[in-house]
Amino acid sequence: MPTVSRTKGKSRSKTKAAGGTPAAGRSAARDYSIAAVGRALDLLEALARIGPAPLATLAESARCTRTAGFRLLRTLEARGFAIQDEARGIWRLGARWSVLGRAAQQQGALAATAMPFLAALGKATGENVYLRIREGMESDTIAIYQTDPGLRLYSEVGQRRPLHAGPGRLLLAHAPEAVQTQVLAQRLPRFTPATRTDSAWIAADLQRIRARGYLVTADEVVPGAVGVTAPVRDASGQVVAALSVSAPSMRMRPPRPRALVPQLLDAAAKLSQALGDTAASAKATNGQKEQSPPVTRWTEGHGAASAGPHSIFR
Repeated sequence: MPTVSRTKGKSRSKTKAAGGTPAAGRSAARDYSIAAVGRALDLLEALARIGPAPLATLAESARCTRTAGFRLLRTLEARGFAIQDEARGIWRLGARWSVLGRAAQQQGALAATAMPFLAALGKATGENVYLRIREGMESDTIAIYQTDPGLRLYSEVGQRRPLHAGPGRLLLAHAPEAVQTQVLAQRLPRFTPATRTDSAWIAADLQRIRARGYLVTADEVVPGAVGVTAPVRDASGQVVAALSVSAPSMRMRPPRPRALVPQLLDAAAKLSQALGDTAASAKATNGQKEQSPPVTRWTEGHGAASAGPHSIFR
């Protein structure tokens, strides 16, 4: 009998250990989401992407019923976060969002969101990774992941660079036309012999950047620095930042820069998805398949042997 008793005790212990204990319950993931809040956020993201738009279009994009969409929009309207044009029957974002946008920027929301993606890309490539945004007529470095303290940093957080040279040109390519015109109308400074200052060439390169989906530069701002840069988009699909991998030219000889493009586009797509851009992954994959740069002959110490564009990797 004592033996049987011990066996039963062991069976009960095994049953508890296998599952059903408070510890096992605590280890399970909990879902704290609120459905109504989720629908409201889906609706706001739809407004950001396609607004101003009628209720039916917004409800379809947000995957909710028109009744639910109407009630949510009225609630947002009462707080100043949505506006209805009753004459035209369309909805748009309200002015109250500008306050939240400024607060998020001041609190470093973009840099904080991006850091895990910068770290993953840095560890995968073994190189330093930078995140830049456009501030007026310049680019501003807002986040850096330094893979190895011994690796040279080509920028610092808060350091501003021109838009016409180096990775900043990708931001210029996606800037409003008025900004592009203003930048190219002024006398452009030259930092190295490789810096392009011909406004006509740069204007044509902006089109190439948008078509290609990424940018590779060499020696344009800092001698010996090679950078591979990709766009980061928000929920509206607009380019809000540039993600770059930069390293000395001795470690970035062809075909390595070209080989880094898929990893960079994937990281940029994942960051864009975190910012709400649902089409980011497809854009990156299709862009890489359709837009592969040709291999260019290397001349030691002089970049490309041809007298073509500034990059030796075009």
